[in-house]
Amino acid sequence: MGKSYGKWIVTALALDPVHVGAGGGRIGRVDLTIVRDPATRVPKIPGSSLAGVYRTYVAMAEQEANPNRQVNGQPKPYYPDCAGLGLDQERGHCRRPDCPVCTVFGFARGAGQEGGFAGLAAFTDAHVLLFPVPTRRGPRWVTSPMALRALGLDVDGPSDQAVYLEEGGDFLNLGWLLLPIKVVSGDQKKAFEELKKPERGLPGYIRDRLALVDDRLFQHIVNSNLEVRTSVSIDPATGAAQEKALFSYEALPRGTVLVWEVIAKNPMFFTIGGKKIELRGGTSQGAQGPGQVWEVVQKAHPYLEHLGIGGMGTRGMGRVRVLHAASTQSPQAVGPAQSSGQGENQP
Repeated sequence: MGKSYGKWIVTALALDPVHVGAGGGRIGRVDLTIVRDPATRVPKIPGSSLAGVYRTYVAMAEQEANPNRQVNGQPKPYYPDCAGLGLDQERGHCRRPDCPVCTVFGFARGAGQEGGFAGLAAFTDAHVLLFPVPTRRGPRWVTSPMALRALGLDVDGPSDQAVYLEEGGDFLNLGWLLLPIKVVSGDQKKAFEELKKPERGLPGYIRDRLALVDDRLFQHIVNSNLEVRTSVSIDPATGAAQEKALFSYEALPRGTVLVWEVIAKNPMFFTIGGKKIELRGGTSQGAQGPGQVWEVVQKAHPYLEHLGIGGMGTRGMGRVRVLHAASTQSPQAVGPAQSSGQGENQP
């Protein structure tokens, strides 16, 4: 039956500041804050935000590849019909077992209607792997043991009173914080060497400027060096700033490196409406199953680089370039336990 699922770890570089809002205004120095992890308080991009843009961009890609698609003799475009919420019975999701958008990302049928499908792809939250910070030696890309664990890299706990670099020195400022310098060694050095491998796709200006700090310091360094912008609405009658329309918002700065996981289920274990799911193609090695789902998912990556993610897209924010996507080993299937009945569930 093949593997029950596959997992891919994706790393990406923010080409612009990225703003995924927490929703509503806040009392504080910034009106519109971004989403943070409730435990670490480090900003993140929720998996729901990733899933939404991935679905939209895959629908765009499929529409460009198949602009004249028809279902039951009627035009049924992938975009916008199979993107978005899609509850409209005429212009909503097609819900077909051969639709790469509906099968991979799922669909609902609306209130009072039975059936639905949770989708074959799942997305974790995107966490900060490397964060750019200004120093007197130029920008440094800071990471921490907690951030590195997202890549499966375990390092010895660094001191919470130092910054670890590949070169020596006395002190280095990370933003407003001045810390003594220590040289990386052991697992710390191995982690840096792993990050600097060419296949990981990090630009040279990042590979040569890595820094490591304690998890506690990482939280403070990130939150103290977010980009904060101020905007104001323009009165169309006067062409000047509109009164009481000033607001501020924060974002992850350009150059932030993010990491997230994509988990792809094996379509052989699921059915839609009693029919087997039929996804075209496979991986470059000809593998079927989870590799077919991943091939659909990664069609969104070029669109992330040009159309972006999050809010404030018209204000120069959101573009993200995928640098590297690596498959990890997944367990073997235990049998088609999740076939027809369990495959048709509400997302």
